[in-house]
Amino acid sequence: MIQQLNEITLRLRSEWLAERDEALARVLANYGYPPLWNREPSFSTLVHIILEQQVSLASANASFRKLQQQASPLTPEVFLQLSDQALRAAGFSRQKMAYARHLAESILRGELHLSSLAHLPDEGVREALKRIRGIGDWTADIYLSECLLRPDILPRGDIAMQEAFRVLKNLPHRPAHAELEEMTNHWRPWRSVGTRMLWHFYLCERGRQA
Repeated sequence: MIQQLNEITLRLRSEWLAERDEALARVLANYGYPPLWNREPSFSTLVHIILEQQVSLASANASFRKLQQQASPLTPEVFLQLSDQALRAAGFSRQKMAYARHLAESILRGELHLSSLAHLPDEGVREALKRIRGIGDWTADIYLSECLLRPDILPRGDIAMQEAFRVLKNLPHRPAHAELEEMTNHWRPWRSVGTRMLWHFYLCERGRQA
């Protein structure tokens, strides 16, 4: 049976991690439990995650809201009817426009079945998603962690997570993914919870500095 996070396990495992990692204990003591950050496992969400690639969340959210004003419900069929001009007005770059269209076409051709991903192991999900142009490790890992709520995901290349870890551990630089994996081995099998604690710390600290 494939395990999923929920609000109860998130809280219990936040406490479990805090007992094993002094830095996460500080996060829990100072900022409380992190949000679950769960999203619908859908085409619409995958497009939103593509928009989030290498830009701020605020910018991606603004673009996604504009897109929803032009296409609701946001299905592959509806998305493919949107012109280049409409997508540019919503904030799509030429590259992300191509990625999202390829995703929509792949779903309509039956090359990607989003509903079947819930029944695959983590590596199977990564493999299926990364066949789609524009979906790499980070996008696949965010879908695994937030949409499928898999409990042991450490999103590759997530800058907010890396920066939070650097600050909390007082490191001279952001750790590469291999370093981060090694330094969070004691978080297994709940690295998705540890990741949420790092995001929670990062956002709370930014809020204090704003």
